[in-house]
Amino acid sequence: MSDRTPIQTDQAPAAIGTYSQAVQVGGLVFLSGQIALRPDSMALEQSSVEAEVRQVFANLQAVAEAAGGSLQSAVKLTLYLTDLNHFATVNEVMESLFQAPYPARAAVGVASLPKGARVEADAILSL
Repeated sequence: MSDRTPIQTDQAPAAIGTYSQAVQVGGLVFLSGQIALRPDSMALEQSSVEAEVRQVFANLQAVAEAAGGSLQSAVKLTLYLTDLNHFATVNEVMESLFQAPYPARAAVGVASLPKGARVEADAILSL
């Protein structure tokens, strides 16, 4: 599979496991899930749910930029929430970061996320 190109940036949290921050195949880029780790310290942003969501999207944006795109390049997002009551906050943050046409999206309630995070998101970009 030589057509797969890994994407890596130090502007987003380093991969802590056997995965790439993103992989490009043709005009599509598949971004791994991001939690609210601050890339400079690898500490989890937990001051508020809104700050956590903003850090998640900042991490996705950094990886998208490393691939030559942006959040506006997203065609599909998947959100993972430990409490679906935080979905309204995610929507508010997304309204400030995305413009129409919005990406397709799924939201999944999960029992837990790595490092005690409350929100995780992954994305597929079209470049």
